Amino acid sequence: MTKVLVVDDEVSISSAVAYALRREGYTVETAGDGQEALERVESFHPDVMVLDVMMPRLSGYDVCRKLENRQRPAILLLTVKNDIVDKVLGLELGADDYMTKPFDMREIIARVKALSRRSRTVENVQQPASPQNEIRISGLVINLLNRTVHAEGKLLELTPKEFDLIALLARNPERVYSREALLEQVWDMDFAGGTRTVDIHVQRLRKKLGDLHDVIQTVYGIGYKSTESPA
Repeated sequence: MTKVLVVDDEVSISSAVAYALRREGYTVETAGDGQEALERVESFHPDVMVLDVMMPRLSGYDVCRKLENRQRPAILLLTVKNDIVDKVLGLELGADDYMTKPFDMREIIARVKALSRRSRTVENVQQPASPQNEIRISGLVINLLNRTVHAEGKLLELTPKEFDLIALLARNPERVYSREALLEQVWDMDFAGGTRTVDIHVQRLRKKLGDLHDVIQTVYGIGYKSTESPA
């Protein structure tokens, strides 16, 4: 069963979101600030975290920073700010989606559902690789079953959306995907962040790929593709 951690210093909001998600069949816990959220991540191991930005002790941005090098859940940021700069910052820090308060409860449930479908963490006992669940391209080994990516033998720490993005591109080398197509297929719904979200995730992916960053090629004016032979 998918586990969701709802983090908000306004108890009325966290309680309402938690109630709605439990009615949908999720296992839900709540936290009232960023520090408590980090502690719950360690003990509860959520698949998805609904995370408010403006909180005492540690902000939502601070939580994202603290989780940067850990096995993180998929993150849905909640913010009262409508400035695109604030939203881009959250995405650059590793959030997968965001919503602006006030929000419609039906929409937050839909977004959690979309994230939970793509937030299966890797089990300690890995499944054996096979041609059906493994992609090899230009120094990368992508295990679709375990949702892991190795670059020249090194395991990369990717967010769920980063994994989905590289896996989609690698499945069809040289196929050009527009930003709109990537939003539809990776984010699985109309995403409020717009195509800028795709660019941010590609930038983060390339940084983590290191010397293999040219596996993802920019097709100017259109979008992106993967290539068998990095330039």
